[in-house]
Amino acid sequence: MGELHSGNVKTDKIYIYGKHAVSEAVENAPHIVKKVFIAPSFDDGKIRALVAKAGIQAQILKGNDLIGADAVHQGIVALVETDLLLRPFEAFFDSFNPTADSAFALLGEIQDPHNAGAIIRSASAMGLSGVLIPKDRTVQVTGAVVKTSAGMAFRIPLISIGNINQTIRLLKDKGFWIYGLSGKGSGELNKETFTAPSVFIVGNEGKGIREKTEELCDVTLKIPMHPRTESLNAAASAAVVFYEWSTEHPNALK
Repeated sequence: MGELHSGNVKTDKIYIYGKHAVSEAVENAPHIVKKVFIAPSFDDGKIRALVAKAGIQAQILKGNDLIGADAVHQGIVALVETDLLLRPFEAFFDSFNPTADSAFALLGEIQDPHNAGAIIRSASAMGLSGVLIPKDRTVQVTGAVVKTSAGMAFRIPLISIGNINQTIRLLKDKGFWIYGLSGKGSGELNKETFTAPSVFIVGNEGKGIREKTEELCDVTLKIPMHPRTESLNAAASAAVVFYEWSTEHPNALK
């Protein structure tokens, strides 16, 4: 799965290729798939049926003109509009009823698309309810993000938010407990019980969580680790925290 090179393609549209990537998109987020290109020799009847059932326009893929000679496309390519993956905050939470088994990741000015994609993948794997993505100062859903998420960007809700601090205040009003991931945190991860709906803020790779945002956190969490290791990167830290949360909420994994 990856981006294709075309000077006419807008930044919010990418090509994804291969059976797994295309079937994930068509089955789980058909509204974002604008067109599917299928090679004449493509013989996967299940995927052809998925495309037809979704009413997605299909076109014959001729050679490697679209994607380049080095791309492994397995005979199928899809053009997707990634900004359609994002759900508006208000619309999502108006119909969302939080429980103790509800948790969200918030990308706090994450810049690396590979970190963002890995966080999305871990959040999906550990049963989180969604990922909150600020419109500003944070990487958006690009081809690299989708690729690193291993298709999970098509499965877990991705929610677009405006101002981070304002969003946190709104979530606190809805009963969420706000956790900031910090190597200097006052709370130890293995001692937290996560009894309330939770939001985990993963800060910028270099600067961490902004001071004003950290002040709004109910708890700043640190991960106990061997003294020979100073820290983990953003995506690794998030994965550890999400796993620890999931051990307290086994129903989230069902």
